[in-house]
Parts: sequence; C-alpha cells; structure tokens
Amino acid sequence: MEFGPYAPFIVGSYGFAALVLGALALNGWWDGRAQRRALAELQDERGSRP
Repeated sequence: MEFGPYAPFIVGSYGFAALVLGALALNGWWDGRAQRRALAELQDERGSRP
C-alpha cells in the first residue's frame, strides 16, 4: 500500500485517534470504578439507618 507524500499525516491521524479512543476508554473504566464505590457507600449509609 502506497500513501505517497501524505503518509506522515495519515499515520499521525490514526495514531492520534487511537490515543484519544484509548484515553476515553480508560476514563470510562476509572469513572465506573468510582461510581461503584460511591454507590456502595450510599448503600452502606442507607442500610445503617435505624
């Protein structure tokens, strides 16, 4: 496959897109863990009420 003079732009664009998608996936994973912890705390507080 020959990209010609545009190869650096094409490769850079794909690399940047992969970086952004990876960052979004990692952020979603971290946020999901935080939300599960917050939910567990709320459930513990609710269960400890008289």
